[in-house]
Amino acid sequence: MPTYDYDIGIIGGGAAGLTAASGSAQLGARTLLVEKEKELGGDCLHFGCVPSKTLIKSAHVYHLMKNAKEFGLPAPEVPPVDFREISHRIRSVISVIQQHDSEERFCTLGVKVMFGEPQFFDEHSIKLNGKIISAKNWVIATGSSSSIPPIPGINNTGFITNREIFYMDSLPKSMIILGGGPIGCEMGQAFSRLGTKISIVNRDSRIMGRDDPDMAQGVMDALHSEGVQFYLNSSIESVREVSGQKEVTVKDKSGNSMTLAAETILVALGRKPNIENLGLEKIGIKTDGPGILVDNRMRTVRKHIYAAGDVTGGFQFTHAAGYQGGIVISNAIFHIPRKADYTWLPWCTYTDPPLGSIGMNESMAKAAGIDYSVWTEEFRNNDRSLAEGRGNGKIKMLLDSRENPIGVQIFGPNAGDLLAEWVAVLNGKVKLSTLAAAIHPYPTIAEINKKVAGTFFSPKIFSDKIRKGLRFFFNLKGRACFPDQCENQPD
Repeated sequence: MPTYDYDIGIIGGGAAGLTAASGSAQLGARTLLVEKEKELGGDCLHFGCVPSKTLIKSAHVYHLMKNAKEFGLPAPEVPPVDFREISHRIRSVISVIQQHDSEERFCTLGVKVMFGEPQFFDEHSIKLNGKIISAKNWVIATGSSSSIPPIPGINNTGFITNREIFYMDSLPKSMIILGGGPIGCEMGQAFSRLGTKISIVNRDSRIMGRDDPDMAQGVMDALHSEGVQFYLNSSIESVREVSGQKEVTVKDKSGNSMTLAAETILVALGRKPNIENLGLEKIGIKTDGPGILVDNRMRTVRKHIYAAGDVTGGFQFTHAAGYQGGIVISNAIFHIPRKADYTWLPWCTYTDPPLGSIGMNESMAKAAGIDYSVWTEEFRNNDRSLAEGRGNGKIKMLLDSRENPIGVQIFGPNAGDLLAEWVAVLNGKVKLSTLAAAIHPYPTIAEINKKVAGTFFSPKIFSDKIRKGLRFFFNLKGRACFPDQCENQPD
């Protein structure tokens, strides 16, 4: 029987890798974690979720300061932003979280952490810093990075990606964002609120193509109302730098060209898997455009080699990566054939208002040929939303032909937090009648979850059939007032 240096080796110290490493070590497996960067945490901690949400919060507070008059407060004199201070705050938040994702903490869990750029030597071994290290099982969790398309002139023109945007020395006066996905929209609104003139260029006819058109339109309307300019149905023809300004030439669907100019270009045109220089071809690991091919147990074609997180090209979410890391633990350490199930995977785009989703949306249901009905509730009918001046948006619930929930989308205040109740309801198979009857605290935005469930039951409970039955059995007398009998009718 062959012997190995480690029971499990993990390449990549992001969400998937950290989950797999901590779980494996605490279960008694001799665990190695390899990271090419200087610190653990991955893109999410250093260039993604954490810095972006920190920036978004700063931009939100600044936006509130400038709009204090809308809340009955004196209009203050608000000075311009010093982006170095925002960047300093971002770094300080990262440093606190970094302690949880530190080499020292993982060592206390029993994980051996090594830094460097590994390459597979054979299907059970890697070469790292001149040494050959073996493991019974391997996990590839190397994440993804910004995809830079072959746009003429792009490599000769300065641009930024998510790796640079949070650490700039100054706030750009203007910015062209290439891509109308979640990253482009989040950063577009945040920098617009901080004082940057924003233009978003998108090839498709709408932004955020993963979401339903009506919900994505709500996001676009919100950003446009704050000054963000959109150029949709626009292909990017070329990029160049002229006298310190970046110029982007775009062509619309009619074939008309125009040139946009700005101080900075942000490329947010999708992600590519980090699979270069790993030596995957040596061991026969198969990849396609999006990433490493895996089965529903996160196994590659080499059943002792797993892949998890962004590198698989699936859902590009930190919580999805962490979930997949747990799937790896079940299969590699427990040897329980657990399969990944994304039926109730939630996701959220953190614009203001944010747009969150779980399960199927209308586009997905139509593509799957599912007969469904839609039930909505507007945030303008929620008392707490009105009190906070946040009445924009709606919740949309989809039911199949058997009247079972198949998905929920929320565009409105606290959408990501509101999804948490639906995560419990849908995963726990809680009946809609239970949700509709449950007592929610007043006044809270979360009441909208109860309200949309109640909206589904209202036509059934208050139907003519029910009213006639109650009149017959209990001798009810019916309406006490009709609109034309109201004594306080307006003139």
